Amino acid sequence: MKKIVYILISLIAVAGFLTSCDKDFLETKPLTEFSEVDVWNDPALVETFINQIYWRLDEPFSNGRLKSNIVDEGHYRGNGASKNFNNSLLTVDQIPGWSTPSRYRSWDDIFKTIRYCNIFFANIDKVPFESTLTDGKTLGDRMKGEVHFLRAYLYHELTAVYGGVPIITEPYGLTDDFLIERSSYNDCVDFMVEELDLAASLLPSVNSGDAKGRATKGAALALKARVLLYAASDLYNTTVFQGYSKPELIGYTSGSRNDRWTAAKNAAKAVMDLGLYSLYKANPAPTDSVAKNLAELFIAKNTEEDIFIKYFTTNQSQMYGIVTGPNGYHNWGTNAPIQEMVDAYEMKDGSKFDWTNPAHAALPYANREPRFYSTVLYEGSVWKPRPADVQNIDPIGIIQAGKWERWDEASQSKKIYYGVDTRQSTVENWNGSYTGYYLRKGLDPAVDAQYFYATVPWRWMRYAEVLLNYAEACIELGGADLQPGLDALNLVRKRAGMPPRITNDQATAREYVRHERRIELAFEEHRFFDVRRWVIGPQVYKPIKVADITYVMDPVTHITATVPKIVPKNFETWAWLDKAYFFPILRAEMSKNNKLIQNPGY
Repeated sequence: MKKIVYILISLIAVAGFLTSCDKDFLETKPLTEFSEVDVWNDPALVETFINQIYWRLDEPFSNGRLKSNIVDEGHYRGNGASKNFNNSLLTVDQIPGWSTPSRYRSWDDIFKTIRYCNIFFANIDKVPFESTLTDGKTLGDRMKGEVHFLRAYLYHELTAVYGGVPIITEPYGLTDDFLIERSSYNDCVDFMVEELDLAASLLPSVNSGDAKGRATKGAALALKARVLLYAASDLYNTTVFQGYSKPELIGYTSGSRNDRWTAAKNAAKAVMDLGLYSLYKANPAPTDSVAKNLAELFIAKNTEEDIFIKYFTTNQSQMYGIVTGPNGYHNWGTNAPIQEMVDAYEMKDGSKFDWTNPAHAALPYANREPRFYSTVLYEGSVWKPRPADVQNIDPIGIIQAGKWERWDEASQSKKIYYGVDTRQSTVENWNGSYTGYYLRKGLDPAVDAQYFYATVPWRWMRYAEVLLNYAEACIELGGADLQPGLDALNLVRKRAGMPPRITNDQATAREYVRHERRIELAFEEHRFFDVRRWVIGPQVYKPIKVADITYVMDPVTHITATVPKIVPKNFETWAWLDKAYFFPILRAEMSKNNKLIQNPGY
């Protein structure tokens, strides 16, 4: 009997990696199973095989759940598992809020996907490719480059949460001995860099037509820059876990950290020097609506800023819209910003927001920087027209996350009325944000998420990250590199309509770039990893606040204020344990491979 290779992704789902819906790049026979001989004799089927690897990369739009809910950006409405994670309740039996099939890719799931990569390399030389060039590369070289890139990406997903992991390049079968030790963190980084250098040499600089959405040379170099930035960071170069018997598994034990920062700087600069990418609307005119520009960036299908993105079609279940949107639109209100995230946004003049400033406290949403308005839906912000059944309550579409005190003549007493986007809403009183805020970033206002899926692409990598990676590496090197780092940072701030950062002090510059990453890359799956690599867990995982929003009634005149009183209030207790800098290898995986060594603290 022939072995069967199961093509795990449907043709409809595969189309999500394309920019065009008119022509499917997978014009293959309409089967769900193919013999192994068929697959490796047909370039089109090989491409389908690669698509399943793309499909398995971790991105939140399909299930709608952001990592923001397990770091100091957001709060998850159904919060049991997330709350446990935020209290560092990670064990060898469970990583709450993470290790479920519907959430993020797990150890075994990622290694399964790595096996697909290894199967590809074991068979690719059998494929009868033509020598025709497309975008300057043969189809065979492009495919090899893609899978080298994808394998590196998968190892990056693993090392970012586990440290060193087994490096596996063979497609082991059920009868093979797969008892393999964890490689050192250093060796894993070297492996990823080698993979990405090779990918960059094989991949086209630009993909045209149906190949858009696939990896490019720029994507390989940008991922290399990210990998090397992480490698130079505090977590992998300090002794957080003194006494751990295998420190080489979770960081460097030798070599020059300065060299590592230099490598990270040079890798980011290589992307910049390609000349292929730029910031979307990088130089806004004084009359531009910068907030509108920034909101557009995250729903646009293609921009000059995009390096590696996932496309969707209307046939794919993109849950992000209904999961994230306000419940006054019959959405669920998950991924809601917390008060700490809201307070992190600067005033438009570049000064810090401060609750002890009476002017700030009286009107906390006024005169904030543009990225606040493009990212957060707050009390009183205009969003979009309400659904038909809510039009009579709110014909304009103004976010109502607060409550009103009003005088009731019949009872001669004060009564409380709740906004349509609160959890006490007359629209849906079982859904909605607990925080007083909703997330705007990535929501397409033209789509009624109650009934329709959006086609907003997920951006794994964009040029702003590259600039901030370069800025951070330069600032950490200091000296003559400090100003070039600030220059790159200020390009991002200029696009955001914010004044430049100016300093000669390295510590101050470090604070600047870390703040900029928090704001510019908010809700894009970066903050979770930044907190860990900067070793700032105790500063982040602490009791959090939400907004108490009340339109107060004057007890004498019985007139209700038109401007709400907004007061941060304690909401949920989070706690940090250092073991959470790395994930535990689950007991089930340890039992499969007795050569694995557990991470510290578990």
